[in-house]
Amino acid sequence: MRISTVREFRDNASGMLRGKDPILVTRRGKLAGIFFPQPEATLPIELKREMFGILSAEIGRQLRKRGVSEEEVLADFAAWRKAKRTAVRKAELFAAKRSSRATGRGR
Repeated sequence: MRISTVREFRDNASGMLRGKDPILVTRRGKLAGIFFPQPEATLPIELKREMFGILSAEIGRQLRKRGVSEEEVLADFAAWRKAKRTAVRKAELFAAKRSSRATGRGR
């Protein structure tokens, strides 16, 4: 695992992004972000657990800071899922209609 400042990451991003090691990006000594290259193998479970804990805590902190409740998050997610399903269904229907017209079955 490599540690980089934001400036170093910005200036050398092209080369760093070609690497295979995860990169912890810091700003003023504090974690600003994590970059994981497309893994050929899966990440170690210990790292996944640590990342989950850190990311969950940060998301929780951001939600509390904005005064967003768990119920609001769940309702927003449910609405997003419903909209996504509707869009997918519409796209599938459109594709089926186009296909039937192209083959002459839609007449």
